[in-house]
Amino acid sequence: MSFMFHPFPYVDPDAINPVELPSDFVNQISEGVIATAGRLVGLIEKGAMRIGIDGFPGAPFDILINCMLQKVSGRSLKFIDASSLLKSPEEISAILKPYLPENRGADPVLLYGVRYLDGYTGLHDANLVTTLKCKIETSSIPIIVYGRGALCEELVTIYDARVWMDITPRSAVLKYKQGYFRNLGANEPLSYALGMRRNYYVDFEIAIDLRWKLIKEKKLDYYISADNPENMWIIPYSSLLDLFCELNSRPFRCRPVYLEGVWGGFFMHRLRHLPKNMRNCAWIFDLIPMEVSIVARWRNMELEAPFFTFVQVMGESLLGRHAFEKFGGYFPVRFNYDDTYHSSGNMSIQCHPDAEYVMKKHGELGRQDESYYICVASQGAKTFLGFQEEDSCKQFFREARRVEHTGEKIDYQRYIHSLTSVPGMQVLIPAGTVHASGRNQVILEIGSLTMGSYTYKLYDYQRIDPQTGKSRPIHLKMGGDVIRGERTANWVQENLVNHGGVIREGEGYLEKIVGEHELLYFSLRNLIFEKEIKDNTDGAFHVLALVDGECVCVESIADPTKRFTMNFLEIIVVPASLGGYRLINKGVGTVTVHKTLLKKE
Repeated sequence: MSFMFHPFPYVDPDAINPVELPSDFVNQISEGVIATAGRLVGLIEKGAMRIGIDGFPGAPFDILINCMLQKVSGRSLKFIDASSLLKSPEEISAILKPYLPENRGADPVLLYGVRYLDGYTGLHDANLVTTLKCKIETSSIPIIVYGRGALCEELVTIYDARVWMDITPRSAVLKYKQGYFRNLGANEPLSYALGMRRNYYVDFEIAIDLRWKLIKEKKLDYYISADNPENMWIIPYSSLLDLFCELNSRPFRCRPVYLEGVWGGFFMHRLRHLPKNMRNCAWIFDLIPMEVSIVARWRNMELEAPFFTFVQVMGESLLGRHAFEKFGGYFPVRFNYDDTYHSSGNMSIQCHPDAEYVMKKHGELGRQDESYYICVASQGAKTFLGFQEEDSCKQFFREARRVEHTGEKIDYQRYIHSLTSVPGMQVLIPAGTVHASGRNQVILEIGSLTMGSYTYKLYDYQRIDPQTGKSRPIHLKMGGDVIRGERTANWVQENLVNHGGVIREGEGYLEKIVGEHELLYFSLRNLIFEKEIKDNTDGAFHVLALVDGECVCVESIADPTKRFTMNFLEIIVVPASLGGYRLINKGVGTVTVHKTLLKKE
């Protein structure tokens, strides 16, 4: 997951997908915590002796269990908290120490770590698990095991009913910040920053991996969506699959996450009517796969789930065979908008790691490449990309190290090459390339697959982090390890800016490549048309963003009822299984839709 430490507590009401479902679908859903508890108690009344309830960190297990207890008062049954299976806090801390290193020389605020991949098995006391398993198997009264780890590998097969309680990443982070839950096995809460680091590398990763295993092995019977505890809803897993298949039969949009930032701007704030108490909007996570959610609206119901749960369930039919096999079922591209429009300054001067470095240092899945597409640019807008001359890299790092702790500012533009930003300009940012988005623009950022976000800040203009009140962290050691100083102005212009050309055209339309590079596995295109243009997924997902125009309808050619109408700067996914589709301009003038797809090998 990327480091979404401070999401703004806002649920976008417009990011929904209307769907059509059979009229009896409502009978499959129990809505509200009391009804959900009643549904589970009903399983016991029908003969279920063993129920396991697991879920994502922050899921409101206690609220659900309390409601169940109210309904079974006086009956003979037993509730067991899965946290009783954990090793001691001291043992867990020792196990996790290598995954959460404390090298403040390279990582001043301890932001980074290594992904923990040994699951609940590595943190459970094996003797306690064996004892509980025997107790469940021999019990003459119903037993409900609940909490994180209840459906661990050693216990999952013994239950009569297996339930997963999900919440969105946005909600999980906010609940952790508000003290609703602690890290696994922790007697006392960590500081927020260190606790969130552990969540990303341990707690969240364990839950994501377990959920995926349960889905792959078809070991879930019921699914609970529990962002809002009072309005949680439960549905049989088979019915959840029907709902997801309906969503996947059409173009769809995810529910974004919005974040403030020291360089945040105001264009998207106004465009999307964000809350007035949001002081700015720096990041708009429109399609960061591990962070966003997906919402279906049916009749008067809103059914929300983490987008990555949807990805895990739909797999190849969403991604296409090539992407599914190559990237192991992960959604392999991420999309967000960075808004510095009328902001107080630029993004930090930064770079990202290559595959060897990020996999070795962080246990990650691959290199971190990026690209910027300029959507909006105002006066003086610049995009910083590459170094000026061959010796600029050494000079820049020398100056950056000198002023890191003095508070002095440096003339970074002596060393960092810049381009005048123009709407429609596409730049590519292979790992190791120094870059930054300047103020007064909105960019569509498209990046490769990494679970975390490895942005090594090299210079941040001596700004103070509004969350901590301290200087923003700089990662010159890590940045120096991966920087490609030979990528100078000439190399940038020849390799990274607006590379491509027209690949098809007809009356009133054309498609052109705006960015491709051998180091990046995705191709960036523009679909430019007056009235309509047709396309085909050819068995591979597409991602579309309306970057110039008012309103475009994207619909299946085979079934025009399978459609989504997107507005300016909205991003939608066209599932691989959709096949032929058309884009219809519902506004005035010529429109441009930015398209991302994987390159064919």
